[in-house]
Amino acid sequence: MVREPLTEEQIERGRALGVLLRQARADRTMVDVARSSGISVETLRKIEGGRIPTPAFFTVAAVAATLDLSLDTLLARVGSATEPTAVGPTPLHPHGIAV
Repeated sequence: MVREPLTEEQIERGRALGVLLRQARADRTMVDVARSSGISVETLRKIEGGRIPTPAFFTVAAVAATLDLSLDTLLARVGSATEPTAVGPTPLHPHGIAV
């Protein structure tokens, strides 16, 4: 299966996510947050740096929980940083695949 290249919007949303997580981490170390989240320090470093623009849901959820961020708040802040309109459901292809 060939993966479609990321759009500029997806890349920017990944950068915005990284900035928000870094800000929420504040003075906590990457090692502390990564260990508490159950991920590697390198993964956290890449997410915060925007080098993983589409991290796995459960990875984001674990980091958000560690940082006491609600996923709703995170989505609203990342969406507002990249899109001027409200975030709605992703349209689905007739076979249930997001388009």
